[in-house]
Amino acid sequence: MNILDKIISDKRKEVALRKQLIPVSQLEQSVLFDRKSPSLAQALRDSDTGIIAEHKRRSPSKQVINHNLNVQDVATGYESAGACGMSVLTDGKYFGGSLDDLLLARAASNFPLLRKEFMIDEYQILEAKAYGADVILLIAAVLSQSEIRSLSEFAKTLGMDVLLEVHNLEELQKSIMPSLDMLGVNNRNLKTFEVSLDISKNLSAEIPDEFVKVSESGISTIEAIKELRPFGYQGYLIGENFMKTDDPGASATEFIHKLR
Repeated sequence: MNILDKIISDKRKEVALRKQLIPVSQLEQSVLFDRKSPSLAQALRDSDTGIIAEHKRRSPSKQVINHNLNVQDVATGYESAGACGMSVLTDGKYFGGSLDDLLLARAASNFPLLRKEFMIDEYQILEAKAYGADVILLIAAVLSQSEIRSLSEFAKTLGMDVLLEVHNLEELQKSIMPSLDMLGVNNRNLKTFEVSLDISKNLSAEIPDEFVKVSESGISTIEAIKELRPFGYQGYLIGENFMKTDDPGASATEFIHKLR
């Protein structure tokens, strides 16, 4: 069993438990549930930099990245830096995140928030909306075509954007459908954890123009972004690069300033 299979197996148990603890009706009564979500896809189209900055304490590949920061400061810093949006990892067991991180980021900022999570159930999309997210992530590697369709269409009924993440051509081909807003190419091989920008370059021509193209993982330099721009990418998800510093907001500010 690879790490991804293990994460999904644990996630099924976790979601089953959460459903017992908090009924759907309670999520739908949340103060944030009827809030109109700003569009990350539109923010990326309108931006000259396209940075989606991430809040991530640790990961299976890197262990601890940063446990010392509070998420409100990170959100405020990223927003004032000019990031288009913020990705908030909510998985607890493997990434040290929680839904409370999303809530705190929402309280501190107005820009689009992505719930970065291993989505397998509509219930998690209701949670995302109730806790202040505007965008959900779907990972093609762990979902069937019909699951991608039903989950993405459900997110659209809630007024949320959908970012679908692929790692190869086969995942991309099964995933292209009108209920997606953004197609993200993960440059990290989930089995080996090796990273290569060639994955984004090779898949770019296969992504139809109506979707915003996002490149994820292993983007730590201005050069990497300049290398990917000619391939039509408008979004760049940057996590560890900012989070491994003492002040992710300042780090993002400097990066975006140089990029401009």
